[in-house]
Amino acid sequence: NEMDILLDSWGLFSMCMSTCGCYFSTSSQRSRQFYSDPLDAVKDIPNGATVLVGGFGLCGIPENLINSLLKTGVKSLTAVSNNAGVDDFGLGLLLQTKQIKRMISSYVGENVEFERQYLSGELEVELTPQGTLAERIRAGGAGVPAFFTATGYGTLIQEGGSPIKYNKDGTIAIASEPREVREFNGRHYIMEKSITGDFALVKAWKADKAGNVIFRKTARNFNQPMCKAAKITIVEVEEIVDVGTFAAEDIHIPSIYVHRIVKGDSYEKRIERRTVKKGQAENPKPKKDSDIVRERIIRRAALEFEDGMYANLGIGIPMLASNFIKPDITVHLQSENGILGLVTLHKLPFNNLICKETVTVLPGAAYFSSDDSFAMIRGGHINLTMLGAMQVSKYGDLANWMIPGKMVKGMGGAMDLVASAGTKVVVTMEHSAKGDKHKILEKCNLPLTGKQCVDRIITEKAVFDVDKDKGLTLIEVWEGLTPDDIKKCTGTDFEVNETIELQKRIIILNTLHHTVCNIAHYDILLHTKPSNTYLNEN
Repeated sequence: NEMDILLDSWGLFSMCMSTCGCYFSTSSQRSRQFYSDPLDAVKDIPNGATVLVGGFGLCGIPENLINSLLKTGVKSLTAVSNNAGVDDFGLGLLLQTKQIKRMISSYVGENVEFERQYLSGELEVELTPQGTLAERIRAGGAGVPAFFTATGYGTLIQEGGSPIKYNKDGTIAIASEPREVREFNGRHYIMEKSITGDFALVKAWKADKAGNVIFRKTARNFNQPMCKAAKITIVEVEEIVDVGTFAAEDIHIPSIYVHRIVKGDSYEKRIERRTVKKGQAENPKPKKDSDIVRERIIRRAALEFEDGMYANLGIGIPMLASNFIKPDITVHLQSENGILGLVTLHKLPFNNLICKETVTVLPGAAYFSSDDSFAMIRGGHINLTMLGAMQVSKYGDLANWMIPGKMVKGMGGAMDLVASAGTKVVVTMEHSAKGDKHKILEKCNLPLTGKQCVDRIITEKAVFDVDKDKGLTLIEVWEGLTPDDIKKCTGTDFEVNETIELQKRIIILNTLHHTVCNIAHYDILLHTKPSNTYLNEN
């Protein structure tokens, strides 16, 4: 029978193995790679090593291995990681003790010490677009020395000069090098070199005794590609199981990439912003003027969603717009850290999102790694990306990631999201900055996130379409405002859509109580009855 055949095959295979001198991973040589103490697994990491550290925000970070590095006192590390945790957790701990000399990251985020050390010249920071970072690591693990990507063309990434290290007086001590540019099929691409590490510190869910590894949900993120890109990969897991526990087809990382395995004793698994659904009995807080402005933008932004669309939404207003998707359409939300099919009503604290809040996934959702996530993005499989901005130019240049010498949050995945030729890019932002400074300008004066990449701008006062050759066209204004009013608060000239000039077509958004948005299209010239669409908050 089938079992006899398997046994006969196993006996023949065993005999073959004994004659050819091969060995199984369960031999004594392999078993020495399993550690009970994480300190033993990292104690030979030398000063000056390049260490790849998995995780996204605080999700899937190798807590025990990082804490053990803290104990070894190793210095002058180059840490390759999407971000650096927070001040008192994750890689933030190694920043506090000045054990890291250089960070190669995409996002500074809310880590105050990370930003302080960088701006004061105490830390070298090579800011890299998130998708480029993931692909550089993936390429390193695959033996590909370099590749071309559209991400970063027309920005400091391509041009060079981005501050890697500041002097004490705020001048630039080390600047990034310019990238080689080539043209393929009429588009410009820049060359990026791959990344490999001396060591990789990875957090996984389970490993079997053969060294195969699986991850849980969004903890794949950067962990999966980093496993393959280091000379020595050290994986900490929550559980070590017998061989055969995993079906072979369910293994995420085969044992060939794994050199050391540690079973972690305890995990804090801290969540930066734990958000759960509020009780129905809670009284809503009175809305501030700023809340009303934001809600106005959010509700208008929700009209951009179309049935069947795949969309990626940025932090803040864009993500909140998903709560107003019309109930009769389906929109598939994608998050850079590896989710397709999430919902943002915060019903259950399951997974970290790009904005580091807890979200819930829908039936039919999928999890994947960061390199796969950005393959979806760069490959043009995302129909819509919506994100905020500090500045937008007349021809669609976008700036939203740093103010040199003053503020740097990093570009995260924004450069990748706006670089895809097949993706509609919608910017949602307040029309003016503090002090009524213009945010819509003839030319951006902040470092660019993308060049001629924005298709539409939505503010609390107006909506513009952007043509990369002709510039801005005003297509909607808020109730009570005129095109002349918009001209006074906009830092560049624009065309006015004929339907506004001739038909006085104005979109009016009225909030009924706090649950329903009523969008009425008034056509004065044609004297047609307003057509109303109601968007339920839930």
